[in-house]
Amino acid sequence: MERVRKVTQVGAVLKELRGEQTQQQFAFEMGVVRETVSKYETGRSHVPQDISRKITKEYDNPKFAITVRNEYTGTGPRWLDGPNVDLHRSSVKEKTIEELQEALEAIAKIRLANPLKLFDFQHVEEMLLEAAEAITALDHFIAVICTETKISYTGLWDKHYKELASAGYTTI
Repeated sequence: MERVRKVTQVGAVLKELRGEQTQQQFAFEMGVVRETVSKYETGRSHVPQDISRKITKEYDNPKFAITVRNEYTGTGPRWLDGPNVDLHRSSVKEKTIEELQEALEAIAKIRLANPLKLFDFQHVEEMLLEAAEAITALDHFIAVICTETKISYTGLWDKHYKELASAGYTTI
């Protein structure tokens, strides 16, 4: 009996990204067969790393990039699409400022220079959750602003990585 997988978030975003383009047209651009695109969209196959990178570079779509990172690693922000989300640029900006302020306050409260004691772990976890919320807000802020201003999302990250390397923070 064949096990049916549910449509993955990556598959759903890929189908959305493809838009009016047929699976055959999309497959040709990505160098795969149409059946492979169908398997990606229905969750019967994961989009491999090389194809994910190609789609990310070709379409420069932050939603796809964030979704791939989250679904394939199980870490990092998820694309926010719930009923309480407002992805208007001004709303995202205000939410990002709010989350950053909360994260900064939580970080400032924790004394990490001293040895951590058992009673500190609850506060440390709360601080880390505030930081994760700030990261989610920042990721969406960058995604929304890049999309609306037509600034390349992948180009922005490429510039950031070059700056990290030139400052000696990374070797690649």
